[in-house]
Amino acid sequence: MPTEQHVIGPQSALIYTMVLAAAADNDISDRELKLMGNLINTLPVFAEYDSKKLPVACADCARLLEHEEGLETVLGLVRETLPPPLRETAYLLACEIAAVDRHLGQEELRLLELIRHRLDIDRLHAAALERAVRARMATV
Repeated sequence: MPTEQHVIGPQSALIYTMVLAAAADNDISDRELKLMGNLINTLPVFAEYDSKKLPVACADCARLLEHEEGLETVLGLVRETLPPPLRETAYLLACEIAAVDRHLGQEELRLLELIRHRLDIDRLHAAALERAVRARMATV
């Protein structure tokens, strides 16, 4: 499915990135879904986003992922849609979703690497974003 046939807005692109991170291990957990909702309801980038559209955006992303080149299609769509500053936001959101279950498997680590490369996130910036997520997810 070519990306030019599927047009999304910046908030949907950010949601697609979160869905990618959540689905990396083939199991979207309740914690991941809850965090997605919390992020959408609290982050300024989603201030104008109708949270009732979340299930539709998630389902649209899942449909794209079902195709043979689905991952590349979604990553390309996200890259085309987001300006560079929001690409870092997308990477941060993907890291948050991947880390919420407190265990990063090889699938999630590989996906984060793919997102980082596809969105041209500098390794140093990625490390800072990853460190911020680790600090946010720390427990006593």
